[in-house]
Amino acid sequence: MKYLSLAVFFVLFSCGNKEDILLPKAAVTVVADVQDHSPIYMFFRTKEKDTLVEVNKKNEIISTNWIFNIDKRLPLHVVLPEIIKLQEKKRNEKEHKNEAAQNYYSYADSIGKNLAFLPFTNVHYELEKPPSFLSFICFKKNGLVKLNEDVYSISELPNYLNNLFIEHESEIIFSFDSNLSYGEYIQYKILINNLVITKKGIKINRSREFIF
Repeated sequence: MKYLSLAVFFVLFSCGNKEDILLPKAAVTVVADVQDHSPIYMFFRTKEKDTLVEVNKKNEIISTNWIFNIDKRLPLHVVLPEIIKLQEKKRNEKEHKNEAAQNYYSYADSIGKNLAFLPFTNVHYELEKPPSFLSFICFKKNGLVKLNEDVYSISELPNYLNNLFIEHESEIIFSFDSNLSYGEYIQYKILINNLVITKKGIKINRSREFIF
């Protein structure tokens, strides 16, 4: 399958109108190619002072891989409820269910100048603050991350985790500020995907995320 040489945005022609989706950008390709897919589009809209999402899913085929093409300007608290609804629709399908079909976010690899994809099929989102008994990292705006009561630069996260003093095995959960843009979220997701933890006793949970 061939993709655009530089996928900074999608242009969708519908009913004679040109629709743009500004994609997030990153300097790495996680997945380079997805075959047998259906595109889902989420457009950035405004109404007075409100930011809205418009979902175009008319091409979805339940048995295929789904590629979510989402405008990077959309806030998480606006776009996540729509993503969750589509996830649940696919998970609950019985008649045409394909266990091998995956869900991917699309973004632009600014170095390779190609369209790239980030899988999220197994991620379960919870639109609330994590319970206090969980050890969690909260990704904030402006490249900041909160660990317990301390705030660090995102670049300090791998070093912090690998030098963390722990008395027993710990599982780390990720959470995200609901006011993050979808573009910022994808940047953090790619960082998590590539995060290497050498510290023994630390387990990273990549299948459960809290948004609050």
